Amino acid sequence: MLPAAARASRGYLFAAAALSGTGFAALNFEKSYADAKPPASKSALDPNEFRAFKLAEKKALTHNTFLFRFELPDGQESGMFTASCLVTRAMLKAKPEDEKPKPIVRPYTPTSPPDAKGFMDLVVKVYDKGVMSKHFGELKVGDTLEMKGPMKKYPYEPNCKKAIGLVAGGTGITPMLQVIDTVLANPADKTQLSLVYANMTEADIILKDKIDALAAKHPDRFKVYYVVDKPSWGGLMWKGGVGYMTKDMLSKNLPAASKDSLVMVCGPPGMMEAVSGNKAPDYSQGEVKGLLKDLGFDSSNVFKF
Repeated sequence: MLPAAARASRGYLFAAAALSGTGFAALNFEKSYADAKPPASKSALDPNEFRAFKLAEKKALTHNTFLFRFELPDGQESGMFTASCLVTRAMLKAKPEDEKPKPIVRPYTPTSPPDAKGFMDLVVKVYDKGVMSKHFGELKVGDTLEMKGPMKKYPYEPNCKKAIGLVAGGTGITPMLQVIDTVLANPADKTQLSLVYANMTEADIILKDKIDALAAKHPDRFKVYYVVDKPSWGGLMWKGGVGYMTKDMLSKNLPAASKDSLVMVCGPPGMMEAVSGNKAPDYSQGEVKGLLKDLGFDSSNVFKF
């Protein structure tokens, strides 16, 4: 039986999810990112100042999720690394009744490889009530958006763990893809990867073609298990999980808890609470709770994006 956090509300995977790919943190985190002062970068992005980048392409991935490809000047690399995020900034009205726009800052994780030259991709789910995501939805090719970064999330090193499990919901897949791409691109990195990825329907699975292609290319290093709330055709043709993530699903598809394993989690607040517990109010990792605690994991082998 699921813990109370998971039973509390049907459809917890997608409740209150107005952010993309960085753990769906609360919205008042702007200062912690905006004030970060890592070393200056010679790449397209800079961690100390916002720079404007032109939108070169906008592609629909699902009914409300889009890939936004931004042009990087002079064929430069973005400067991103694994695992890191960037922050975007735009002058927007946080509420319709606001008299004047103000700078709104939100974090995102690019889905293009860190060494991609001349472009950088962001995958964003557009919500009518999401201030920055709605702005993304209104962007047109040729428009610009301010960004700065990278901001360090998890200091990944090749072979730092024997096995890494990845639990994602919705656009929480974006930091996971950063890790997956980095590990699988390095033949010397023998880390075993397993992904449990939850969405509302099969049509909502973001970048499924890419994920499946990576799993097919690296069958001995990367396993994928999809979970959907509402499978098509009543689930007759569906081979993945249905409904809530359960202890049994995670036990069968993630590495066992040990000093040589790590589980990374990213998704909407309800999913986070049920699987691992949310981050603490100060955005530190906080206590490990939920299904992962039941499986023997603790703060030494769980990381929350």
